[in-house]
Amino acid sequence: MAQSIAKPAYRRLMGAEPALRRAVPALIIAFLFTMAVGAALQVLDQRRQAVVAVLAEIDAVAEILAERLDIAARREPALDAHLRGQALLDRLRPSRATQRARELYLTDAMGRVVAAAPAPAMARGTLIDVLGAAQPLTTMAGSAGVLEITLSDGTPAFATVRTLSAPLGQLAIVQRRADALAGWRSDTALTVTLSATTGFVVLILGFAFHWQSTRAREADMVFEAVRARIDTALNRGRCGLWDWDIARGRIFWSHSMFAILGLEARDELMTFGEVAELVHPDDVELYQLAAQVADGKSAAIDHAFRMRHAHGEWIWLRVRCEILRPGDGQGMHLIGIAVDISEQKNLTERTLAADLRLRDAIETIPEAFVLWDAYNKLVLCNSKFQHLHNLPEASVKPGTAYDNVLAAGRRRVLRTTETTDSVETGAARTFEAQLEDGRWLHISERRTKDGGYVSVGTDITAIKLHETKLVENERQLKATVSDLQISQHALKVQTQQLAELAGKYAEEKTRAEEANQAKSKFLANMSHELRTPLNAIIGFSEIMESGMFGPLGTEKYDEYCRDIRESGKYLLDVINDVLDMSKIEAGRMRLAQETLDLERLLGEAVRVVSGRAEEKSITLVSRVEPGIGMVADRRAVKQIVLNLLSNAVKFTPEGGRIRLRGRATSASVIVAIADDGIGIPAEALKRLGRPFEQVESQLTKSHQGSGLGLAISKSLTELQGGTLRIRSKPGVGTLVLIRLPIEHAAAAPVPMPRALAS
Repeated sequence: MAQSIAKPAYRRLMGAEPALRRAVPALIIAFLFTMAVGAALQVLDQRRQAVVAVLAEIDAVAEILAERLDIAARREPALDAHLRGQALLDRLRPSRATQRARELYLTDAMGRVVAAAPAPAMARGTLIDVLGAAQPLTTMAGSAGVLEITLSDGTPAFATVRTLSAPLGQLAIVQRRADALAGWRSDTALTVTLSATTGFVVLILGFAFHWQSTRAREADMVFEAVRARIDTALNRGRCGLWDWDIARGRIFWSHSMFAILGLEARDELMTFGEVAELVHPDDVELYQLAAQVADGKSAAIDHAFRMRHAHGEWIWLRVRCEILRPGDGQGMHLIGIAVDISEQKNLTERTLAADLRLRDAIETIPEAFVLWDAYNKLVLCNSKFQHLHNLPEASVKPGTAYDNVLAAGRRRVLRTTETTDSVETGAARTFEAQLEDGRWLHISERRTKDGGYVSVGTDITAIKLHETKLVENERQLKATVSDLQISQHALKVQTQQLAELAGKYAEEKTRAEEANQAKSKFLANMSHELRTPLNAIIGFSEIMESGMFGPLGTEKYDEYCRDIRESGKYLLDVINDVLDMSKIEAGRMRLAQETLDLERLLGEAVRVVSGRAEEKSITLVSRVEPGIGMVADRRAVKQIVLNLLSNAVKFTPEGGRIRLRGRATSASVIVAIADDGIGIPAEALKRLGRPFEQVESQLTKSHQGSGLGLAISKSLTELQGGTLRIRSKPGVGTLVLIRLPIEHAAAAPVPMPRALAS
């Protein structure tokens, strides 16, 4: 609007803006340079004037005091300078003679100092000892005037000497340069402060001008971009723009609104009657809507209704409008957009039909079925579930809390037992439950993707009764066998029992080893199968978070995408740790021996964790002896160091410090990692290094982690013939010491690490 009203002036301003942006910084720099040069010249001139004033004042004081001392010496030729010199100097010196830290020295005819003022300035020895041997004042006296000299203690000072009548020798007045120029330094500090403040203000004004001009350009660019995006959204988003002039009964439609209804676009305004003919009469009455708006009963409209398409079918639209009252007397306008929601309506209808079919299918199954949401509230259940627990109708309504349903059940669960083939993980559980009336249920629970769970219960009362009979028969059979065995010879019984025990021991040992290997193979295979969808989840969440194909809408979606990506990466890291541990346990870890540069390898590990350390303001110090070579597996050594550094960063508070050291001995390489974190209790040190062992319990821990990092590090260290030791003190910090051989036996078989064998 402003550009269209003042278009010539605005264009002239836009044309001159580049020159102004270039000229203003140059003028500011020239002004600051001129001000700096002027301030420097002023400071130098003030120093020169201060030095001249000091020299003149010292010379005047010297003349007055020397004249008074000469008169006193002529009046008393027999004056004893050693006895009465100090009193004479104190009585005759002017009151301003010792101002501004000036020092007075009086000597006898032999050049020895006999008096000084102020009294603390009294010096022993001769005047040359005070003024220094390189100065000409003691020789030339008054003819030399006031000179700048260097005293015997190395301090620069202004001084003058006057020769007096016998029995007095010479009078010296000394003022150190620092004391003489104290006033000049104060003025200089004020001048520099004022100049710097002025320069700083000018710089701020310059930066403000630059920022304002940049912001103006960015605002113009944003305006053009927003306008283009709105046009694209209206054309591609299946929505149209409405502008209803209520007073005149005219309605403006955007071209996209005509396209939704399959009509030919036109620029002229539509009449109220033309629009009313297209609206379905059962959905909305535009006349009543206009009356409500005109009477002020409604300030905004959010309504869904149908409009006739050019081909004859009805299109569902959702109109959202708001009242606008212009101040130019044009009357009320109802402005908003209309969105095509036909697909949403069709999807809702299909969803309702599918929901009815699902409920019918659940109702027909012979088992008890119940579905709970992520908040432990009832979603749906069948009549079999209601009958088993004798629940009233009021307690099986959707949305009823689990505790309320449990309290309303008239047949309570007396006990639950785990089945021998049950699988209990974080997502599934299978168990058996006995009801109050004696019936048994086999219940299988599975977690759903939204965090809830589904439970299916089967009546197994007949099976349990049959099992009871079998158990009783087995008990009777065992009693009969036991009676027969007791009747046999004692030695034969003992021999047979020993043989059975030995056989069971061997069998159980074999089964335990086979189960351990099967578990490791299962974890390895499942880790591979889980990593593929996790990589896809992480990739898609990163694409959604970066907005590669457009914004998601609200900022909450970006936060959800970030949470999904971080959780996926964390779960992928846990799976990788489980895969590595399973490889080690299964004996499938193969070490690729090669010559490594320890300094380079540790530097790579430090760079990986430096970002997380900077986020917590942790100082990471690395000191590794250069030129250390060793033969080991690169990936294994790097993983050991990365796991330990990650633990150090995780358990070190903000502002802490982590130190990494590396050195070599004759046969091994030693790597030490020390931090000043929370520390580890002594009773927990013995457990660390075992798989899934952590200092904090699952209920109280404040840091994420699977507990495999330290176990993997210790196992990889022992696989390469090394050792890992931990020293820690709560509240002080932790020290981890790794010792690896420089030369590793490549042909030796890879044994199971002691961390896993324990």
